[in-house]
Amino acid sequence: RLAQQLFGDLSQRRVLFVGAGEMIELVATHFTARAPRAMAVANRSVERGEALAGRLGAELLPLVGLDRRLAEFDIVVSCTASSLPLIGLGAVQRARAARKREPMLMIDLAVPRDIEADVGRLEDVYLYTVDDLLQRVQQGGERRQAAVEQAEALVDAGVCRFSQWLEQRCSVPLIQQLRQRSDHWRQLELERARRALARGEGVDQVLEQLAGSLSAKLMHGTLAGLRASRGSEHSDWAAAARRCFLHEGSTERH
Repeated sequence: RLAQQLFGDLSQRRVLFVGAGEMIELVATHFTARAPRAMAVANRSVERGEALAGRLGAELLPLVGLDRRLAEFDIVVSCTASSLPLIGLGAVQRARAARKREPMLMIDLAVPRDIEADVGRLEDVYLYTVDDLLQRVQQGGERRQAAVEQAEALVDAGVCRFSQWLEQRCSVPLIQQLRQRSDHWRQLELERARRALARGEGVDQVLEQLAGSLSAKLMHGTLAGLRASRGSEHSDWAAAARRCFLHEGSTERH
């Protein structure tokens, strides 16, 4: 990611790996997936260096005289067991001059360091150590954790909406039955009203009878439940009646 932030496309970049241990193998695997223009391996053990270079399709370089080839590489990743720095300030200064201020990324994964610390003060040279990478990983972990929490909130909201949808789907048969019952009442009272009008009864009287009969049918079940219930069952009937007919505890719609 650091390399891509600095150079963008890595297909035209040259990468040097100093060392051939497990850490370098892991890093080299990731860089190989980005298909850089060229790769090289420099290692104290020629045999192990050849093995890694062969797997990567990379050039094998000797550690001795490495400073003379340093300017050829845009990215240098080093991780050896050396007790002293292998890449000094002077070598990087000469490489920087030869590169004519072309940026150079150097990643030092060794403990103790393979690259002198003063290299980090050079312009156009971006040096990162294990400590620097650890800090970036921690920051990335915090961002990922924040993203996870946001994702969990989205999932919870989605599950809640889906649960509500399921509950609504479960109530569809009941809604259909209620509509059928109300349509039956409506048709029944309309037929009765038409017969009354046909007999010559007054319109106002017929409308009054229709409205009263519909109201009685609508309220009959609830009133019967209220009269017949006791205790907690009565409280449930009362609460349901308030919600249905007085709109208490729910949003009234007009």
